[in-house]
Amino acid sequence: MTFHDFDFEARLIEGIEALGYSTATPIQEQAIPAILAGKDLIGSAQTGTGKTAAFLLPIIQKIITVPHDDAIKALVIVPTRELATQIDQHMEGLSYFTPVSSIPVYGGTDGASFSRERQALTSGADMVICTPGRMIAHLNMGYVNLSALRYLILDEADRMLDMGFYDDIMKILSYIPATRQTLCFTATMPPEMRELARKLLTNPVEINIETSKPAENILQMAFVLYDAQKIPLVQYLLRDVTSRSVLIFCSTKSSTKQLSHSLKKLSLNAEEIHSDLDQAAREKVLNNFRSRTLNILVATDIVSRGIDIEDIDMVINFDVPHEGEDYIHRIGRTARAQSKGAAITLISEKDQKKFAAIERLLGKTIYKGTLPAHLGQAPEYNPKASQGHYKKGGFRNKRPPR
Repeated sequence: MTFHDFDFEARLIEGIEALGYSTATPIQEQAIPAILAGKDLIGSAQTGTGKTAAFLLPIIQKIITVPHDDAIKALVIVPTRELATQIDQHMEGLSYFTPVSSIPVYGGTDGASFSRERQALTSGADMVICTPGRMIAHLNMGYVNLSALRYLILDEADRMLDMGFYDDIMKILSYIPATRQTLCFTATMPPEMRELARKLLTNPVEINIETSKPAENILQMAFVLYDAQKIPLVQYLLRDVTSRSVLIFCSTKSSTKQLSHSLKKLSLNAEEIHSDLDQAAREKVLNNFRSRTLNILVATDIVSRGIDIEDIDMVINFDVPHEGEDYIHRIGRTARAQSKGAAITLISEKDQKKFAAIERLLGKTIYKGTLPAHLGQAPEYNPKASQGHYKKGGFRNKRPPR
């Protein structure tokens, strides 16, 4: 199905074609007609399926086909600054040949940014893309008028619930009309998510696009090893990286910094991104990685969801994710748009049970690679017994070989 089949206006088609899009993805095929028809919708889809365009395109179409005014017409609520910025950039490209305007509103910036947001919110923007806390800060000041809002979109709604934004979302809802079209996009569908959907949506169309399986064209493998062997293994795996794009996820800022430093010492083209960096520094690193002037990005989970970068060749989980769904989101950064990719996970002794749970979720056993001989002996992969070797404070009677 092509985008011409949706009967979009020529101005919108021009933006779609300028971005190189031609064929709709499954989530777009199902969501766009329902949104154009005015239906509430809850869409469950894994990352990389095109869900951002699935809601932006029909909303742009609906805005440009009615008389234009300065009122805020659409509100997109997202969990992180990075996702707000990405959606706004996506919006800018799709709406480039239309009069539809948007503004990202998120925290962690200086007073000047807050003032610019205030000016845009008072003078009028068709679409506001916001994080909950920052939007509430503006609403509390009394100058934001959402009385004409017609479209409410919650993206990564499950993530917002995980981050404790339920009360913030409900407070924002108190400022907007009860009569509206509401769209909710989520990667997982836990009971809490269904309860939120029940409160927000009216007779919604429900779309489910395989939320719990990675793309088949991702080559998945893992290495079982001691913590002390992790950095040497990553150095070995990336020793010949020149043009490939590699995204490495770490569970802590300290491991992110340590790994990035060790790769730079080998003259590898690597940078790090975590919450200690200010917004401008994060955006610079992401833009360099997106343009491939940076080959290796070492990141905390701050970018595990929402990062919209195509053609990542390899994802490395330096630490096993806490949840199976997080694993799927992380490795979903590669093998997008039918391309192939690789995902490698490093499994320390204390993480064996977590990885076994991920394998159960996937319904398959992930191939375990053999460590290079120079790294020494690896522990056995035995999730049922691994917990017995670990206690608070460290390992007992188990040490990596010297």
